[in-house]
Amino acid sequence: MIIAGAKGLAKELLEVLAERNALEGLCFFDNVSPDTPSKLYNRFPVLRTFEEVQRMFEETGDRSFVLGLGNPILRRKLCDEFSRIGGVLTSVVSADTRIGQFGTKIAPGCCILPGVVITADVSLGRGCLLNPNVTVSHDSVVGEFVEMGPGVSVTGNCVIGDYTFLGTNCVVLPKVRIGKNVIVGAGAVVTKDVDDNTMVAGVPAVVKKMLAPISF
Repeated sequence: MIIAGAKGLAKELLEVLAERNALEGLCFFDNVSPDTPSKLYNRFPVLRTFEEVQRMFEETGDRSFVLGLGNPILRRKLCDEFSRIGGVLTSVVSADTRIGQFGTKIAPGCCILPGVVITADVSLGRGCLLNPNVTVSHDSVVGEFVEMGPGVSVTGNCVIGDYTFLGTNCVVLPKVRIGKNVIVGAGAVVTKDVDDNTMVAGVPAVVKKMLAPISF
């Protein structure tokens, strides 16, 4: 497996993989940070180019990769690059989670860190990132490449659109619909629906500014 990234989140994923005894053949990828060593922790090779990644896929036959960086848009872009050269987007889920067994669906490429609780009839889209101690409650639908900071609480019957970022410890109240490409500030309490391409913050959350639409 290749962890696409070699900084903060990538190191957290390393811990999750270690607890699952899944370190054999593990590599990292970082083509932007000059201070990253050639081997992380003097053990795990760090690939620097997409050509190296493609060669690794072909030589090992293991084409799995996990997104080891934050930011919904960057996660999507890196996913597209790895997929283009034959990579297979893969989920990493900590053993220290509680995930409902009734009606809950988790798409490929989700990173679910320790302390996360997901209850019944929850749908997580491709490439989501749930940081430690996130709660997503019943009948909620989460789109693709959504990032939830530590301690986020998404209550029942909520909808979270693609590429949305929920800041640390924010709360989304029941039956609230949040659009695509939304940023919710840390500690905010979202009490009503939020339109696409919007930044909100505060208690209760109010619109702070409009965001440029995403195009890929």
